[in-house]
Amino acid sequence: MDIRLDGKKALVTGASSGIGAGIALALAEAGADVGINYRNNADGAEETADKVRALGQEALLLPADVGHEDQVEAMFATFDEIFGEIDILVSNAGQVSADLPIHETTWQDWDRLLRSNLHGPFLCGRAAAQRMVRRGTGGRIVNISSVHEEACNTPNSGPYCVSKAGLRNLTRAMALELGPLGITVNDVAPGMILTPLNALAMTSSHYLASAEAQIAVRRVGLPADVAHMVVFLCSEQASYC
Repeated sequence: MDIRLDGKKALVTGASSGIGAGIALALAEAGADVGINYRNNADGAEETADKVRALGQEALLLPADVGHEDQVEAMFATFDEIFGEIDILVSNAGQVSADLPIHETTWQDWDRLLRSNLHGPFLCGRAAAQRMVRRGTGGRIVNISSVHEEACNTPNSGPYCVSKAGLRNLTRAMALELGPLGITVNDVAPGMILTPLNALAMTSSHYLASAEAQIAVRRVGLPADVAHMVVFLCSEQASYC
């Protein structure tokens, strides 16, 4: 199956490194132009943009904290001005919890985590959906979640698990409401992926071997594994998903 996204305009949040960068490159390989959102890592975002351009696609740098409504609105206004209509949104930006139990978690840490992991996909999903609905020709929204949307099995990561469980049902609610309009909304929930967010797996061979022994295919995932699924979900072949 040859999956192509030629002529599509995509926006990927948190695309300066890790899974987000992998998704941006996979979308570009399939023929899409890509808006690259980042918050702090400008150098990483520029590196992702250079790789997108090297694949022959346009790249647009979009600095914004997706947990703040005014910044999301400004980001989409820039996307509108430069790229025009949005076809694809991938909400990937996220953070991990502070290493604390719930009863020791500060309001600042709780708010920071929920703003990034749940409010961001809501704000970006709402902005993208409004544009897709107005255009009337459908679209694709993909939220990057985690196995922890169901498996709250790691102590001291409660806010993260809560945010991903919320994201799962945000995805379901949007899918139910937008599906009749030709806009599919899907949730990709990776397990352990080899990125800086899983730094211990990148530095400790003992920890990595222990983790891989618990995975059915006996290997940790790579950003490309997630990216390939996202490309499929953004294609015409996934119009029934």
